[in-house]
Amino acid sequence: MSLARRLKAITEFFSKSQPAETNEEKSHSENMNLTLKVWRQNGTDDKGEMVSYSANDISPEMSFLEMLDVVNDQLESESIEPIAFDSDCREGICGMCSLVINGQPHGPGSGTTTCQIYMRSFTDGSTITIEPWRAKAFPITRDLCVDRSAFDRITQAGGYVSMNTGSAPDANSIPIAQDLAEEAMDAAACIGCGACVASCKNASAMLFVGAKVKHLNILPQGQPERQKRVAAMVDSMKEEGFGNCTNEYECEAVCPKTISADHIGFLNRDYVKAKISGQ
Repeated sequence: MSLARRLKAITEFFSKSQPAETNEEKSHSENMNLTLKVWRQNGTDDKGEMVSYSANDISPEMSFLEMLDVVNDQLESESIEPIAFDSDCREGICGMCSLVINGQPHGPGSGTTTCQIYMRSFTDGSTITIEPWRAKAFPITRDLCVDRSAFDRITQAGGYVSMNTGSAPDANSIPIAQDLAEEAMDAAACIGCGACVASCKNASAMLFVGAKVKHLNILPQGQPERQKRVAAMVDSMKEEGFGNCTNEYECEAVCPKTISADHIGFLNRDYVKAKISGQ
């Protein structure tokens, strides 16, 4: 037998004797090693800076927040202060996960929050930049956490309807057309995450305010306080330091609930009517 045939036979023998790759080994081989550039800031008055961290052996099936949990476990084992970030439901409902990922609020997905982004959206060896919302009205409290209580104060100014106390009325006591109810529900889908503010060069909150105003102002229950509501909420928005809308449509593009910028037009029309009436 020639030397070439002997080598071929030996190679075939050893290749057959090797155990098949298990699913666990295969999954492990597909894990990613990433570099994170994270904004670290120790309080509102701190200057802050970007700090680089390694995220190794990250499964593509992890959510983005799970990846940060893994990195924080690693930092704690090295006696390094973990990265502070907001999260709550991790189901795209609460709006707490406010991160700018590679310059885009809520990351590369469309119609999704940060917690709904999975690591399969990134490639092995890539660098990911993570920052908090950037707006004067959203001061940074620590690292990636911001204070969004300005939204609460805007809602307190007029985002409600006044009702008499007593027993609950019948569900069909006030007839509402189906298309009107659907339009109100589309506006009420806003979760108040603040991505519209983070994406806008003017840090405008008009998409948020427009959604909150419209879902009440087009329903019968919201009519008695319609003009008072829109005037109070827009004036509160200005007092909080948010900018005005210049029709860039960035807010609509990054909104995790795909709320239309048409609500801003509705807000402007109702605001003009309220001011003409003396509100």
